[in-house]
Amino acid sequence: MPVTICFDFGNTRLKAAVFENDHLKEIIIINDDSRETIEEITRRYKPAYTILSSVIHHQPIVEDVLAHHSSFHKLSHQTKLPFSTPVGKPETIGADRLALCAAAVSLFPNRNNLAIGMGTCITYNFINNQNQFLGGSISPGLEMRFKSMHGLTAKLPLVSMEWNFPLIGYDTKTNLLSGVAWGMAKEIDGIIGAYAEKYGNFNVLLTGGDTLHFAPLLKNQIFADPQLIFKGLYAISEYNR
Repeated sequence: MPVTICFDFGNTRLKAAVFENDHLKEIIIINDDSRETIEEITRRYKPAYTILSSVIHHQPIVEDVLAHHSSFHKLSHQTKLPFSTPVGKPETIGADRLALCAAAVSLFPNRNNLAIGMGTCITYNFINNQNQFLGGSISPGLEMRFKSMHGLTAKLPLVSMEWNFPLIGYDTKTNLLSGVAWGMAKEIDGIIGAYAEKYGNFNVLLTGGDTLHFAPLLKNQIFADPQLIFKGLYAISEYNR
């Protein structure tokens, strides 16, 4: 069976997903974007196809290695997509957002979809029932909120997320945990509500590393899938064969 590897180079970490046909077999955490690392991955899995979504300034050699060992596609605004992007300056749309839109259209075609990606930033991406990506919004993500409160104040500590936090914080740490987590949950619910007022029924898709922790905090019904971006990348790879 042909192997496809989907690479996702985000601001926080580098990852890849290995597909056999349309089945996701394995997630790879990548240490760096060196020639040696990428070549080792291609030697191990022998992909027929590869696709790269990158929102960082990765080393150019990455693309050369992938093109040498496979049929390679770099996701960009010039990529053939299963949806249209009638927005200003399509070249500025992040590759990760395009992948999320592709996943939404693949799973729920010809429906109104709001795909929410929880990463370094939270991205809200709306695709209408004509498979048009209309845009959305971007706000600070989990770690960014913790770091900004620490960095822009004199005494607030830098804390890391712990999911057994109380609603009512009893010390500085638990106040920060409650404020960030519940603040994000209510923001997401509020934006979903604003879209609902305008568009009525639509699907909400949520993805990102903290998806399974966050989903129970939301009052709205959502489709939660931590690997949604990889499924979108695979759909784009197939669409461009």
